[in-house]
Amino acid sequence: MAVIHDVMPAFELFQPESAADAVTLLGRYSPNAWVMAGGMDSFDWLKDRIKRPSVVIELSRVAELRGIKERDGGLEIGAATTLTEIARSPLVRAKFSLLAEAAELVASPQIRNQGTVGGNVSQDARCWYYRAGWACYRAGGNICYADTPTAVNREHAILGADRCVAVNPSDTAPALVALDAQMVIRSTRGERVVDAEDFFIGPGTDITRMTVLAPDELLTAIRIPATWANAVFYFEKVRDRNVWDFPLLNVAAATTYSGNKIERIRIVVNAAAARPLRLHAVEAAVVGQPKSKETEERAGQLAIEGAEALRYNAYKIPLMRNLVKRAIRGQQDT
Repeated sequence: MAVIHDVMPAFELFQPESAADAVTLLGRYSPNAWVMAGGMDSFDWLKDRIKRPSVVIELSRVAELRGIKERDGGLEIGAATTLTEIARSPLVRAKFSLLAEAAELVASPQIRNQGTVGGNVSQDARCWYYRAGWACYRAGGNICYADTPTAVNREHAILGADRCVAVNPSDTAPALVALDAQMVIRSTRGERVVDAEDFFIGPGTDITRMTVLAPDELLTAIRIPATWANAVFYFEKVRDRNVWDFPLLNVAAATTYSGNKIERIRIVVNAAAARPLRLHAVEAAVVGQPKSKETEERAGQLAIEGAEALRYNAYKIPLMRNLVKRAIRGQQDT
């Protein structure tokens, strides 16, 4: 099915001036409403006429959804805060530089100036079969076109595939999971707070969504507790081009030490599966262990247990192993 590059389909535009008004509009018009903040993902869908909402709720006038403030020793970041603001924020860089580094590696400067952290964690899968309007499982069909003998699937999943092999493309998502962040979600039913690790879901939970957000819910803020403030952080993103590209794989880690031994650690990879994967087995295996080649090797091997390559993405398995080893080591190979 060819993509039709055409004028956007007609829709009714609302520009609320408060989060409460935005939530009211979502409650009234969902599931036919589309939320747009920076528009980096939204415009692709709308211009290609793959998504055809009857209502677009545009959030640029909702000031309360933007900004970074201290909260209980940690931070609260409005969901409509731009990636550039996060990357440059003295508050973020002082205690949680992992998130600043991840935000700074998203796409290009122009996109970071417009794109928001809420959009980055909520964006849909980038599988080109799905994005082009093919009737795959994720789009309500009965096949995964990326998992066929002749498919082009270099960027797809090596872990956690369940009918769909598309991956989560976010750079900030693994950093937020590693930092034990919480996602604040509002609807007309009230507010709920979800751990970042549980915010992202795989196809086994719901093949049509990549997060727990329901059609009538709005992500309003992200809270980062003080738990990992000033830890030793590591973030690395591997991509084909140094500007604009989505990750082939990325890794985020937060570690504290007692002498030369790992005291606590969170390590998360993304673009390996439909959701950011916190590597619980790796964490358990390396806590109490010294920083050493043996610890790195053990972590790398544990990280790829169960990985299965598709036709064109076998390279992701040794790449993921090496990224995890470097995260344990705490430095990038040059």
